[in-house]
Amino acid sequence: MNPTCKKRMGAIRLETMKVVAQEEIAPAIFELVLEGEMVEAMRAGQFLHLRVPDDSHLLRRPISISSIDKAKKQCRLIYRIEGAGTAIFSTLSQGDTLDVMGPQGNGFDLSDLDDQSKVLLVGGGIGVPPLLEVAKELHARGVKLVTVLGFANKDAVILEKELAQYGQVFVTTDDGSYGIKGNVSVVINDLDNQFDAVYSCGAPGMMKYINQRFHDHPRAYLSLESRMACGMGACYACVLKVPDSETVSQRVCEDGPVFRTGTVVL
Repeated sequence: MNPTCKKRMGAIRLETMKVVAQEEIAPAIFELVLEGEMVEAMRAGQFLHLRVPDDSHLLRRPISISSIDKAKKQCRLIYRIEGAGTAIFSTLSQGDTLDVMGPQGNGFDLSDLDDQSKVLLVGGGIGVPPLLEVAKELHARGVKLVTVLGFANKDAVILEKELAQYGQVFVTTDDGSYGIKGNVSVVINDLDNQFDAVYSCGAPGMMKYINQRFHDHPRAYLSLESRMACGMGACYACVLKVPDSETVSQRVCEDGPVFRTGTVVL
């Protein structure tokens, strides 16, 4: 398949995208810039399903979209090496290509927010990147942003400076080596502000806290990570239970990855 060849699979597109750049921005964390027509359809909070360029790895890897530049037809992905597949991604360089499926997922609902709105962003570790596009788009509308980020330690901190361009940023670290010692709850529990919307992405423990803390908030959202197989909702490998139901489930790949707080069991 050549770099411009693509086809539709229902609402999902397959495309060979070009690697524009890649660099390591923190230990084992890489920033990958891809270029292609698919970018025009991307929305904040969606993800891409990448085929590992090695025939010994059959399953694609889901990676969240960090930022979108539709004018340049480029998107930025930030991922952490978790195994052999993502280790292979880290070897790619300018001019290489990737077989990409997407954009997938329902993304974040950013509608009806303006310069009278105040929004809380909460990210943890490798869950921070999806919030960058959210911050960029809301800042452009004049929305007031407060961002709380949680990391294991100083070496793991990413995107603090970029997010600080769009509003106030608090950083916590588990070991206190940078910012405020503790997790994001240390900051959030002391915030007096009423937020019109809450957007979050992070580790399961953080998502469980946000789900409980903002359970009844009308516009609080969780972006969830899960192991996936098909990535199109057919295999049911990434299901979550729904409160008060033993039979209804939600698929992270198809019904998510973004869910309103209180609508899934964590």
